[in-house]
Amino acid sequence: MTTLKKGDQAPNFSAKDQDGTVHTLADYQGKKLVVFFYPKANTPGCTAEACDLRDNFARFQANNYALLGVSADNAKAQANFKNKFEFPFPLLADEDKSVIQAFGVWGPKKFMGKEYDGIHRTTFVIDENGLIDEVISEVKTKDHAAQILK
Repeated sequence: MTTLKKGDQAPNFSAKDQDGTVHTLADYQGKKLVVFFYPKANTPGCTAEACDLRDNFARFQANNYALLGVSADNAKAQANFKNKFEFPFPLLADEDKSVIQAFGVWGPKKFMGKEYDGIHRTTFVIDENGLIDEVISEVKTKDHAAQILK
């Protein structure tokens, strides 16, 4: 899957969030950035993961982190997801999968015996200089903030 690893330069992405605002890597210079990729808005695992991050958002802010959620859902689906659960962070609607491909999290998956291509639930922690500090591929959806804020 992803070939990005600790110490690599993060991909210089650009994508619109649920409100049509464009986000790029450069926007987060000087902050630590958590980019979490999830398969689909409003599904149980993705909801648990994003709610755990929401519930710990003050801790992220206190440690100079910004958060960005990314999936291939459209802006309307992302807006519904964000509003329903009152997420304090933007959700990128990466419909053309440009960010997903740049980070290398798209590929073959298995679910209930079926193989298909999809997003691998993966989180990238990017430092203040745009370098990858950590790649978390074994995401614990209900306890994800603790995996990041060690």
